[in-house]
Amino acid sequence: MDIKKLANSYARKYNTRDPFEIIDNLNAIVVFYPLHGVRGFYQYFQRNNIIYIDDKLSDKEKQFVCAHEMGHMLLHKKSNAIFMDSRTQLNTAKYEIEADRFAINLLVSDNELHDYADFTVAQLSRMLGYQKHLIELKLKDYKIYSKTDFDSYDSGE
Repeated sequence: MDIKKLANSYARKYNTRDPFEIIDNLNAIVVFYPLHGVRGFYQYFQRNNIIYIDDKLSDKEKQFVCAHEMGHMLLHKKSNAIFMDSRTQLNTAKYEIEADRFAINLLVSDNELHDYADFTVAQLSRMLGYQKHLIELKLKDYKIYSKTDFDSYDSGE
């Protein structure tokens, strides 16, 4: 499945990149609660999609966590990552990277990146307010750089 296309299809369908608006249209439940040691998680329970978000996060962080958990909802609906992470030896990193890719592609359009094509990863990170590794995921999906160009791309560190 093309994660970038999926994220963009939801942005187009609902005419927004705001994950809270999209989630509302999908009739998913968002619960803000003080979570300890985790920023958020997704649960599929009794045919309900539920996203839990730590209520102490900033608005920008809540928006990213909502988009990330929406990625889990759409990409990994039947996977119980909490169980897999805490009760098995399975590596859940692949799921987390896919959810991050979905989130950053939903939140940051290609048009935004095109406008700042000359910026470094560090500059984009500061300007857009997302961690460098998320900007790097977006740039890989943006395909402005070939694989080899991206690997040698100056991250501004």
